[in-house]
Amino acid sequence: MEIIISNNSSMPIYEQITSQVKAQVMDGRLKQGQSIPSMRALAKSLHISVITVQRAYEDLQRDGFIETVVGKGSFISANNKALWQEEQQRLMEDHLAKAVEIARRCGINEEQVKTLVDLFFEEE
Repeated sequence: MEIIISNNSSMPIYEQITSQVKAQVMDGRLKQGQSIPSMRALAKSLHISVITVQRAYEDLQRDGFIETVVGKGSFISANNKALWQEEQQRLMEDHLAKAVEIARRCGINEEQVKTLVDLFFEEE
C-alpha cells in the first residue's frame, strides 16, 4: 500500500489516506482480503500521528473498505466497490445540482447544459 502525504494540500491528512486507499482498491492495486499496515506501522512510515491514521481507518471501516479483526489486523473488505460507486454518485449529483443552479441563474437552457456534458464525455 503506497500512501503519499502532501503537507501543502488543503485536504486533512486522514482524508488523504482514505481517498488514496479507496482509489487503490478501485483500480485493483489493493485486493480483497489483502492485509494493510497496522495503524502504528503506517503512522511511523508516514511520520504522522497514530490518531490521524486511526481516524482514516475508522472512516475506511465505516465506509466498508476495510475490516479489522482483533489480534490479526486490518484487511481490504469484499463489499467496497458498490459503496465507492454510491459515494461517487452522490458526489456527482451534488456537483450537477450546483451546475444546474448556476445554469438557471445565468439563463443557460437545458439543451446547452446537456451539450456541455456530452462534450466532457467526449474529451476522455
